[in-house]
Amino acid sequence: MQTKSNLLLEISNYYSDKISQFGCTPNGVDWNGKESQFIRFNQLLKICEQDDLFSLGDFGCGYGALLEYLSSKSKVTKYFGYDVSELMIENALKIKVPEISAVFSTNKAGLKGLDYVVASGVFNVRLKAKEMEWIEYIKETLCLINESASKGFSFNALTSYSDKEKMKDYLYYSDPLFWFDYCKRNFSKQVALLHDYKLYEFTILVRK
Repeated sequence: MQTKSNLLLEISNYYSDKISQFGCTPNGVDWNGKESQFIRFNQLLKICEQDDLFSLGDFGCGYGALLEYLSSKSKVTKYFGYDVSELMIENALKIKVPEISAVFSTNKAGLKGLDYVVASGVFNVRLKAKEMEWIEYIKETLCLINESASKGFSFNALTSYSDKEKMKDYLYYSDPLFWFDYCKRNFSKQVALLHDYKLYEFTILVRK
């Protein structure tokens, strides 16, 4: 059984290697392209679209692509990006969006007290972790995100409804119904499961 520190180190090394290979591009955070990346952002941000102004945490921010995406939107007053990979944070710090007060860090403490927290792709790459270890990691992470966000949070994951022949053994395909139920029972009565967009994944919104 892996310790949590070893698990996080493996994940950090995996993503640091990706950005070293591909730079600040969707491939650099293991996505296929900008179109799918923007689709994901759009789904995740539905958690806060009703607010006029809000602060936002980005759990697993990578090189800061979400902050760039938010630059065209005036609603975000404060942004905090967290990532386990120091190399990702080094690259994210180069992004400047004058109208948004932004901070990037490898320290999760900065997520505390924000209105919303979003997490994109952080539950997909499990590498050598066993299924139960990974499920416990997801639960622990969701609890941390829930405690950090005062108004709600959202996250996405690869779906277990994916085509079997296209699944990869180092990725984790989550059961959307399990996680909907888990969030409903543990975090809020106001939970939405979005599984109607053209990617092999789903998004869950948890409102408080």
